[in-house]
Amino acid sequence: MTPILILGIFLVYTLVLFIITYFTSRKATSHSFFLGNKVSPWFVVAYGMIGASLSGVTFMSVPGWVKDTQFSYMVVVFGYLFGYFVIALVLLPLYYKLRLTSIYSYLEQRLGFWSYKTGAGFFILSRTVGASLRMFLVINVLQVFVFDSWHVPFWVNVMIFITLIILYTLKGGIRTIIWTDTLQTTFMLLAVILSIIYISRELGKPFSELLPLVKEKGLFKMFFTDWHHERFFLKQFFSGMFITITMTGLDQEMMQKNLSCKNIKEAQKNMFTFSGILIFVNFLFLLLGAILMIYAQKMNITVSTTDALFPTIALNYLGPVAGIVFLIGLISAAFPSADGALTSLTTSFSIDFMGLDKKPGISEKIRTRMRYIVHISIAIIFFVCILIFRKVNNNAVIDNLFTIAGYTYGPLLGMFTFGLFTKRIAFDRATPFIGVLSPVLCYFLSRYSVELFNGYKFGFELLLLNGFLTFVSLWAFSSKKPVSKE
Repeated sequence: MTPILILGIFLVYTLVLFIITYFTSRKATSHSFFLGNKVSPWFVVAYGMIGASLSGVTFMSVPGWVKDTQFSYMVVVFGYLFGYFVIALVLLPLYYKLRLTSIYSYLEQRLGFWSYKTGAGFFILSRTVGASLRMFLVINVLQVFVFDSWHVPFWVNVMIFITLIILYTLKGGIRTIIWTDTLQTTFMLLAVILSIIYISRELGKPFSELLPLVKEKGLFKMFFTDWHHERFFLKQFFSGMFITITMTGLDQEMMQKNLSCKNIKEAQKNMFTFSGILIFVNFLFLLLGAILMIYAQKMNITVSTTDALFPTIALNYLGPVAGIVFLIGLISAAFPSADGALTSLTTSFSIDFMGLDKKPGISEKIRTRMRYIVHISIAIIFFVCILIFRKVNNNAVIDNLFTIAGYTYGPLLGMFTFGLFTKRIAFDRATPFIGVLSPVLCYFLSRYSVELFNGYKFGFELLLLNGFLTFVSLWAFSSKKPVSKE
């Protein structure tokens, strides 16, 4: 495929997004930006959340990941399902009952001012790093297959992408994203299904024979039973469960979409529907990864990283139609992770640190101007982070993403668990120190786990350890009665 064709596809797709933006952002206010005026249809939210949850990381990293982990990721996905049930039955009722715009304001009501700021701060850190990593993956593909041939610097590519995200999210916010995510989910799922069909034809196998072929090639292993192994199935399952609880249930971006539904019943229907579909979709991604591996072996294709497997085959070996399908799917996976992150971070900073919801005397014009400044400032931070990832990234992005989540979402897990399941009064001023100390301790335990724990290697369950250390520390610095301020 020529760079001009690839760029043309990107521009046409972006134009469609701006058309949707035009219709959804008219007469937008701060309330519609943050919560979509609470009129979002639950089935639209559920469908769109598939694209937002998967993102460009799943689209490229999960297929390439099969080489190293086979189908063990499905155990993590089964854990996701139980995590979504916890969100629907425990967290969503709490958020709706308290009528929250930012979910971290719960921490202020339950634990105190400093706990609230700590929780919001960890979300901003987590989502900024995670979203930047997701965007880097997609932008890097455009750089390799388009901009490098034109000798355009990487930073220019990044600036173009982020500018487009700013322009179509700046006004409409969550109300726009609910509908653009629906379009993007559709194209992403079509891209996966059509890619499987194209590769199966190249292999000379009908769809019904793909799974037996994967088993025959020894790529279908799902359960690792050695408890020392970082992919041990119980660790995978519980890690998946708590990754979902933290990265969805304690994440402003994902919950902001749920809170835009009319009521709790519709939000729960959204969550149950979305979680069931997600299992099937993730299985398709793993199946795609397995047959990509088989095709690569057949054609003697080598790639520098596992993340490069899918784009290399789609753009260089399967013909122009398959390449177009891949590009549309990749772009469709990229935008939801970027636009949702930018909107949720704007919401969190505006509500949690600037207190825009607690300043009724401010006019809508001033409120909007302040929100615009926050929006653009966060986009600039994205720009810097992506340039940093360009210098340091060498592993599968999804592996990096979950590793980072273990450190940054762990304190959130510990704080919310303490607030929900105990009645003790936390020593609020100690929470920021606990929030920093727990991840640091986790890092050293993970680094020296083989020596300390008889060969045991930490995987994604590092998130659980981090949450546990935060919880125990909060308990240690708490009392049954309020601490006297005298």
